[in-house]
Amino acid sequence: MHVPGTFPNPIDAKTCYCAVYGYPVKHSASPAMQNAGLAELGLNWRYLAFEVHPEDLRSAIAGAQAMHFVGLNLTVPHKLLALDMVEEIDAAAAKWGAVNTICFEGKTATGAWQPLCTFQDAPRQVRSHGYNTDADAITRSLTEDLQLNVSQSSVLLLGAGGAGRTAALKLAADNVRELFLVNRTESKAHALAEEIRKEHPQTRVTVGYPDKHVDLVLNGTSLGLKSSDALPLNTERFSLSKAGAAYDMIYRPAEPPFLAAARKAGCKTANGLGMLLYQGAKSLEIWTGKPAPLPAMRAALQKEVYG
Repeated sequence: MHVPGTFPNPIDAKTCYCAVYGYPVKHSASPAMQNAGLAELGLNWRYLAFEVHPEDLRSAIAGAQAMHFVGLNLTVPHKLLALDMVEEIDAAAAKWGAVNTICFEGKTATGAWQPLCTFQDAPRQVRSHGYNTDADAITRSLTEDLQLNVSQSSVLLLGAGGAGRTAALKLAADNVRELFLVNRTESKAHALAEEIRKEHPQTRVTVGYPDKHVDLVLNGTSLGLKSSDALPLNTERFSLSKAGAAYDMIYRPAEPPFLAAARKAGCKTANGLGMLLYQGAKSLEIWTGKPAPLPAMRAALQKEVYG
């Protein structure tokens, strides 16, 4: 009897591969989630994780393309870098300015480009197609995990690069009322603020900490992945007691120091597990052309992260 979430057959010469690249990547729960989804779909695929230094990202993408991987996920710090390393950019990736998913496509005899999984034999011409599945996943997770109505909310966003930048642009597109941007390199926050003012003039955007209550503090930095990391915000400049909720895109540890401090301050809290689930499910759908089995993927994530 086949046990749900496990592969019925061993790896063989027909097995297809996809992977996540990150630096670091050992904390990633994506392999557990994606392999559970692939097994539930009955596909002879495997999902791997590779630690790739940013200087090696271009050659690592080219290597996966040459070996006819089905696709890749990209995590910190590769999402912005990859914009200039893929041959085709999806509208969402162009809009949000980051790539977190790559689908490798082959050229058919009629000149059309299709995902590699649709080919019986490996095509000679293969290209990389970059997507962004993060943006929709962020707001869906905020809505479901915190019951937050993004529209007309006030948000303090920590981090203006990579995932933080995508979150800021998506929140503005979803009519967040007021956005406060804090980033270690202040010039990057100012550049993002100007971009938001031009694209989404209905959103009030300020660089720096608010001097009033906000509905949400969102950590879009990588601070918290290591136990030795400092908090992603200056609590002397802004007290978490002045926030209604706190969300950390980090999901491992399940309660990073930022969320622990927010909970003690009385905030409603959620980690990035929901975001990971929804962006990963969309990636799987791009690669396979099949609906993602969310219950199996969610169960695998919860088991991996919470034990």
